[in-house]
Amino acid sequence: MEVRCANRRKGARQFEDMAHNGSIQWPRFALARYVLEQGDCAVLGARNLRPMSELVAHYPDTGLALTLDVTRHEDRAAAIVQAEGRFDGIDVLVNNAGIDFLGAIEEQEERDYRELFEVNFFAAVALLRGVLPGMRLRRQGTIINISSMDGIASLPVNGYYSASKFALEGLTESLWQEIEPLGLRAFLVEPGSFRTGIEQRTKFSGSVIDAYEATSGTFRKMVDTLSSDQFPGDPIRAAKAIYQVVNSDLPMHRLILGSDAYRRIGAKLDMIVSEFKAVKDIAFSTDYPGAGKAVL
Repeated sequence: MEVRCANRRKGARQFEDMAHNGSIQWPRFALARYVLEQGDCAVLGARNLRPMSELVAHYPDTGLALTLDVTRHEDRAAAIVQAEGRFDGIDVLVNNAGIDFLGAIEEQEERDYRELFEVNFFAAVALLRGVLPGMRLRRQGTIINISSMDGIASLPVNGYYSASKFALEGLTESLWQEIEPLGLRAFLVEPGSFRTGIEQRTKFSGSVIDAYEATSGTFRKMVDTLSSDQFPGDPIRAAKAIYQVVNSDLPMHRLILGSDAYRRIGAKLDMIVSEFKAVKDIAFSTDYPGAGKAVL
């Protein structure tokens, strides 16, 4: 999350970056580090305070580290109050918290996919709702929701993670239509495979079901052989790209990061267009004859 500094240089911004301990986040808070290096302010929130404290120690006037469990209402409310109090407002919120569990839809445990949605979707909703009153009052602010290429193009074995990102995408699409008339912005970041160490943290959920050997079984075997070389994305370059978009006037709602994300999303869009064209006659055949103009 980016927060505006009361004593900042002219034009500087305050970012508040909300992560989650053990989550899919860029190493050592790459975005927050980049923001601080540019002379802007940054509030970092996560359950593990130590790595954040080590970073902000180098930026005592512009950095603030907060202990935050994004799934706890009390933690979220306190973080927003502290950020606004320290830096006189929040300019940019970055919802960066995310966890993942792997396994076929039928294999995964309910407690795991419910936890996944609490972190990936409901916590992001709560945080953006928490910062919007201040942003509306100042008629200034940007909300960045970190999605994924999986939020556009789902894969087998990762269905619940994709579903949480699809939900975040749909919500953000409504959000920007609601807040742009108020002078605010919102956009999605859709990264591909970045070197975040996710291959070391990803867990499988539930018991193996032999019937899914061709999908879930194959993926389980592949995960054991993953290496960082198979993740082409550079978190530092990604941080720079996000920062540039925030500080530009580009009318952008989706920022795709990574060549793999660009290819996968492109293939999904091509498939949608093909099926969209193929179903046109069926779609129109279901209207009442002579029906008037649709409400939407």
